[in-house]
Amino acid sequence: MNGGAGDFYYLDANASEPLRPEALEAMTAAARVGGNPSSVHRAGRAARAVMETAREEMAAIFGATAENCVMTSGGTEANVLAIDALGQGRPILYGATEHDAVRMAASTRGGQVIPVDGRGVVRADALAAMLARASGDASGNDAPLVCVMLANNETGVIQPIAEIARLCRAHGARLHVDAVQAAGRMAVDLRELGADSMAVSAHKFGGPKGAGALVLAGDRFFALPPMLAGGGQEQGRRGGTPALPAIAGMAAALVATRRDCADPAYQARMAGWRDDIDRMARGCGAVVCSGDAPRLPNTTCLVLPHRRAQTQLIALDMAGFCVSAGSACSSGKVARSHVLVAMGMDDLAGCAIRVSLPWSVTAEQVGAFMAAYADMAARLPARAGA
Repeated sequence: MNGGAGDFYYLDANASEPLRPEALEAMTAAARVGGNPSSVHRAGRAARAVMETAREEMAAIFGATAENCVMTSGGTEANVLAIDALGQGRPILYGATEHDAVRMAASTRGGQVIPVDGRGVVRADALAAMLARASGDASGNDAPLVCVMLANNETGVIQPIAEIARLCRAHGARLHVDAVQAAGRMAVDLRELGADSMAVSAHKFGGPKGAGALVLAGDRFFALPPMLAGGGQEQGRRGGTPALPAIAGMAAALVATRRDCADPAYQARMAGWRDDIDRMARGCGAVVCSGDAPRLPNTTCLVLPHRRAQTQLIALDMAGFCVSAGSACSSGKVARSHVLVAMGMDDLAGCAIRVSLPWSVTAEQVGAFMAAYADMAARLPARAGA
C-alpha cells in the first residue's frame, strides 16, 4: 500500500479496513444519482431505490427486516442510539471490555460493569447475579438493558452472545450487541444471536467511513425515540438526509464480505497467519492476550513486557508497518488498555500492540511483519516500570 510517504504494509484493519473495490464502484454509481431519497419526483424515487436496495441487502445478511435496519453515521451513533432508546428507564449493564462508545454512553447513564475473566470473556455467573438483582427491583419495562460486544476490537475475543441472550430472556432483559468488529469477519445473524439490536459500521468491513446501521430484531416495525429528530427520515428514528453514496458502498462491501465469511479456506488462511504471528511473538518473549479464547481470525494482541506500546509502534512504523495499540478512537493517543486492565493484566496494559490483518493481506506481508517484529523485540531495551 502507498500512503503518500513511501510504501508501507497496513496491518491495522480493526481501525479501518481498506476500501473494497465493490464498495468504490457502488459509491461512484450512487454519487451520480442526484435526487434526495425523500423527494417524491422521479429523481427522488431513483435515489430512494438505491437506498432501499442497500437496506434490503444488509437486512437479509443480518437476519432482520428491511424496515428495522436504521441507517446511521457509523458504529458510535448506532450504539448510542440503541442505549438511549432501548435503555430508556432501564438499568444498564455493560461488559468491562466494551468499546469506549458503549462504555461512555452506558456509564453516564448510571450503568454497571459486568466483569470478565482473564481471557476477556464475560463472566456468565456474574451477569446472572446482576440480572437477578436488577430484575428483583424492577418489573416489566424496567428490566435491564445488557450491552455486550460480539468481538473485541483489541483482542478479537468472541463473546458467547447466544448464552448471554438466554440469560437476558430468562430475566426479561433486553440485549444490545456491538457487532462493529465482527460484521464482515464472521457470519453475523441477529436471529441466531438472540439479541434485540446490534450496531455495525461500514469502514470496519471494507466500506466507506461515515456510514453504519442499528439493526433491530423482530418482524414488526420497531419504534425508537430519535437522537436526531430532523425531518423524520428513517421512519422517524433518525433525522437527516442520508449519505447515499456511503450507504450504497456499505451494502456492497457487506455483500462482498459474505463470500469470505462463508469460505472455510479463507477463514483458515487468516487464522493460520494470525497463529503464525502468535508463535513468532511468543518466541520473542511476548504474551498473546486471550490466546486460548475464541477470537476473530484476523486479530491478535501482543504484549512485549517492559517495552512501551508507543515505542513499539514507532519502531514498527519506521520499519514500514502500520499497527496500533488497541482502539483507534482516542484522538491519536496511546494509553493503557482498559481491556487488558479488566482482564487483570494491569502491569502489562501499557505494553500491548494490536495486529489486525485486512482482507487484502498477503503471505509476503505477514512474513515481513514477523521478521520486523522479531528484529524490534531483539533491539528494544527492556525498561523497568514500562
